[in-house]
Amino acid sequence: MSTDSDPTGAVNEDAAHENAGQDVIAVDADDNEERLVNRLDAHTGDGIRHRAFTCLVFDGDGHVLLGQRAPDKRLWDTHWDGTVASHPVQGQTQKEATRQRLEEELGVTPDQYDDLRVTDKFEYKRYYLEEGLEWEVCAVLKCTLDDRTLDPDPEEIAGTMWVPYERLHEHPRWYRQLRLCPWFEIAMRRDF
Repeated sequence: MSTDSDPTGAVNEDAAHENAGQDVIAVDADDNEERLVNRLDAHTGDGIRHRAFTCLVFDGDGHVLLGQRAPDKRLWDTHWDGTVASHPVQGQTQKEATRQRLEEELGVTPDQYDDLRVTDKFEYKRYYLEEGLEWEVCAVLKCTLDDRTLDPDPEEIAGTMWVPYERLHEHPRWYRQLRLCPWFEIAMRRDF
């Protein structure tokens, strides 16, 4: 991919960012599809509301799997997420997109769970430093792993940690050293 330069010869890093070559689905407040928009455009300036999902993966003992976002992520780099989050592509259901991201990011295959389900949906808008924002209608999906074997992709996931979900919610100060992604905090708060 070529990069754009301004008249002084400086490279426009946004033009070179991988997100500039991808689209997301712009939606209305009720999650009705409106059009495809450039992913980078959706996450910069005032943003464009778009469809997203987050998946909370549990074990049989009530622990949630937190995934630390890789340091090269443009937004919320090194923050801890409620396992995985992303955007479905056009024609893909939230469940299909979630299955794909679980396998790509964590090596978790569908034979490790059989209860993937959508449990909630909400809209939020949050800015991240001077880097951009998320303005999403976010579906929340959950599943329980029968087999906790993971194979994280280091380009996506910098670390993983199983945490008692209820305790994380009830005692956030105990976990304040973990910078949590805003969409995960919202999903967790709505859960309780």
